[in-house]
Amino acid sequence: MARRAQGTSAGLSRERIAAAAVALVDRDGLERFGVRRLAEELGVDPMSIYNHIKGKAALLDAVSEAVLAEVAAEADDAPQGWEEIARATAHGYRKTAYRHPHVVSLLATRPQTSPVALAALERLVTAMRAAGLPDQVIADAPLMLFGFLNGYLLAVLSGGPDRLDMPTIDAALYPTMAALAPRQADFGSLAEFDRMLDAVLGGIRDRAFGHGTR
Repeated sequence: MARRAQGTSAGLSRERIAAAAVALVDRDGLERFGVRRLAEELGVDPMSIYNHIKGKAALLDAVSEAVLAEVAAEADDAPQGWEEIARATAHGYRKTAYRHPHVVSLLATRPQTSPVALAALERLVTAMRAAGLPDQVIADAPLMLFGFLNGYLLAVLSGGPDRLDMPTIDAALYPTMAALAPRQADFGSLAEFDRMLDAVLGGIRDRAFGHGTR
């Protein structure tokens, strides 16, 4: 693709740059991602990108924001109860992570303070307050939920979305782990994800209302 001269109008916008960056990361991974390679994909001089997004760190934030916008779209139809919102958000996060597995590490390691990220959190914590949960439980809940989501999805997708086999465990050395292995045969499945999500939401609920109550 021919590169435009520096300063020539390229029809760029922040949204177009972010979409192209997401596509490039999806295709080649984060290790090969850079402003120059993105400029080549867009057919522009790198300085044209800097006119819209100031540097690689800001570009990575734009990638995260674009992917989180997909999560928000997945969860748009969620009912207003906090557990329903949390579940819809978690399922949207999982679906989006499978579409963009290379972006998960960005979501897990960079502060997510974009308007789309904060709006999703605001919706969740507002619903939790409306349900009468204590403020400390509410304040802890986003880290509990997204700590689980990021850790789980990093573990599942670290070898790519098509490599989900659990390693074989030597029963002579680790008999209890080997005995439990059949119960982990659905590693990476939606059923496993829902079991673990139930445990996270149940823990939040128990902290808020006491054991055995809702």
